[in-house]
Amino acid sequence: MSPNEWIALAMIGGFLVLMLIGIPVAISLAVAGFVAGLAGFGPLLFSLMPARLYGVVTNYTLLAIPLFVFMGVMLEKSRVAEDMLETIGRAMGGVNGGMGIAIILVGVLMGASTGIVGATVVTVGMLTLPTLLRRGYHPGVASATICASGTLGQIIPPSLVLILLSEILGESVGTLFAAAFVPGLAIAVIYIVYLLVLGWWKPDLVPAIPEEERAAAGGMKELLRDLARSVIPPLMLVFAVLGSILGGVAAPTEAASMGALGSMLIALLARRLNFTMLKACLHSTLTITAMVYFILLCAQPFSLAFRGLGGENMVHDLFNLLPGGELGALIFLMVILFVLGFFLEWIEISYIALPMFLPVFIGYGTDMVWLGVLVAMNLQMSFLTPPFGWALFFLKGVAPPEVTTRHLYLGVLPFVGLQAAAVVLLFCFPGLATWLPEAIGW
Repeated sequence: MSPNEWIALAMIGGFLVLMLIGIPVAISLAVAGFVAGLAGFGPLLFSLMPARLYGVVTNYTLLAIPLFVFMGVMLEKSRVAEDMLETIGRAMGGVNGGMGIAIILVGVLMGASTGIVGATVVTVGMLTLPTLLRRGYHPGVASATICASGTLGQIIPPSLVLILLSEILGESVGTLFAAAFVPGLAIAVIYIVYLLVLGWWKPDLVPAIPEEERAAAGGMKELLRDLARSVIPPLMLVFAVLGSILGGVAAPTEAASMGALGSMLIALLARRLNFTMLKACLHSTLTITAMVYFILLCAQPFSLAFRGLGGENMVHDLFNLLPGGELGALIFLMVILFVLGFFLEWIEISYIALPMFLPVFIGYGTDMVWLGVLVAMNLQMSFLTPPFGWALFFLKGVAPPEVTTRHLYLGVLPFVGLQAAAVVLLFCFPGLATWLPEAIGW
């Protein structure tokens, strides 16, 4: 290996060391990249840096991120999500596992409106976990269902993951949204079937709401009225946003603007829109967006140094040693991304790890749309996997004391298995991701 390639390896090692000793990931990326780049090339390498940073902050596609974040935060802080949970829970409460199914359905709607795993898990956990435990749900099943529903935001459009992957893979946001639509809904259906089977097999783990309690909450007329008031508006908003993108009526950024405005109208109709809440929404949106952009900017010196030091050649050589050609390379990539998901956020994985391997698959002629959905589903699975699953940490922070770490780890394992099965299914049948973009004509 050349001296520069050794420096590239030292850069990756330095990044991991800095992160392990507690330095923020973004700072670790920037420091490791600058030090390695200067050691290998001197300041000349970073003459391209201003153009790269300018390209990130002026990227029109990435403008959709703060707009979709605002849309989700507005629905959360206006308690629209809370109303959906309560109403759908009443509608499904007569079935064993019905409250869990309601959480999955709300996770689909929240995922389609926020795309933010942490926000969904914390919100749903605070609203539903004490109620589920009071109604006799097993702590492991209850907490795992909440975590699994929250991670649906990783794959169901308008996922922030898909927006960033579209930029990395060179595909349109709309194409990736269309490709992820069916696999995302399929995962939700798999979760629901699992809860129905569990309710039939072991009803004591996921009991139904007693008939007396459901009757006290109101009859069918009141339920239909609440469904029309709390579920239909956000559902129409999701269909309007995604439909305009998939139908080619609006660009993702334009649809995101419509979604942000629509979420404010829903909050206004619910009589919950006021200056204090609007200020809180803007603050949360600014915080989340700033975090995303800061990591993106700090990733630029790292990726520039890695490429300049010959890191791509090392990756090529590594993949050439693997048996199985394209298939072996894909399996290796999935394993690597899954393991990295234990330690790194999806933003760092998307902007650091994936570009390292991407030239290999371009050379193989791999379908980038299919690859993007596979990566998103893989990252979704790593969010759930013990011992480092981020969704587990998010929920543990708001869970009651009786929900132990053991409950979380054991309860989530069936969902990890279901998620892995979904990844394998998509791996074996790429048409699940590619047929809708092709049908639309993208």
